[in-house]
Amino acid sequence: MPFTETAFAKINLALHVRGRRADGYHELETLFAFVDAGDRLVAEPADHDEVVSRGEFGAALDDPLANIVMQALAVLAHGPGWRVVLDKNLPVAAGLGGGSADAGALFRLVGRAVGLPGDWAVRAAALGADVPACVASRTVIGRGTGTELEPGPEDLAGCPVLLVNPRVPLATGPVFRGWDGVDRGPMPLGTAREIALAGRNDLEAPALAICPQVAEVLAELRADAPWCARMSGSGATCFALYDSMARRDAAAARIAGARPGWWQLAGALR
Repeated sequence: MPFTETAFAKINLALHVRGRRADGYHELETLFAFVDAGDRLVAEPADHDEVVSRGEFGAALDDPLANIVMQALAVLAHGPGWRVVLDKNLPVAAGLGGGSADAGALFRLVGRAVGLPGDWAVRAAALGADVPACVASRTVIGRGTGTELEPGPEDLAGCPVLLVNPRVPLATGPVFRGWDGVDRGPMPLGTAREIALAGRNDLEAPALAICPQVAEVLAELRADAPWCARMSGSGATCFALYDSMARRDAAAARIAGARPGWWQLAGALR
């Protein structure tokens, strides 16, 4: 029987950039959280590794060998070959860790089928700084480049969330390079709700400079008075958190009417 797995959309409830490193990466403090929806992977044994992308955003992954799912297969000692069909429901270059989430889901699939090697976390980090967190796909705190993980508070499990993207791709590299280098202080302590309320996303300003549509998305989200609205990761997707499904759904309907060309996803935090 085929194995199926969801690649859960990643958001950063807070993302504090603390400094630039000599290797070109950045020192971060972030609270990762995951939405209960995302891309979908279906895998089954095959004579050789193969990845087929389809879905709304599947055409953006036009080079199978460059697909991070294929790269994840290559770094795992996974036994037989696998044919993986990827339903790409999340936009690409969107701040949702879409590729990392796909790789994380692939790690979970291989783990269920044949088990993961003992150094799986190192192999995951080699694919991308978000990948180890995406393998877990639970609320976790990330430090260093985001790969140093520790358990996070899970008081927001089930919290209604709305993701909105203006359908403008925003590459991570230029946003990080646009960070002004100012350390604005550590990520706060407390519950996930307290961290979200008191935290910030230090990449928002450089993202706005490159993609002013982010400001439009934030304005639309904040118009319905969620208890928190923020850009995720390096953008351009933004999220809003609500105290009820009814308020989330009302906001989603209003924004869909006002901005019919935008992508959105209504879900809940895991």
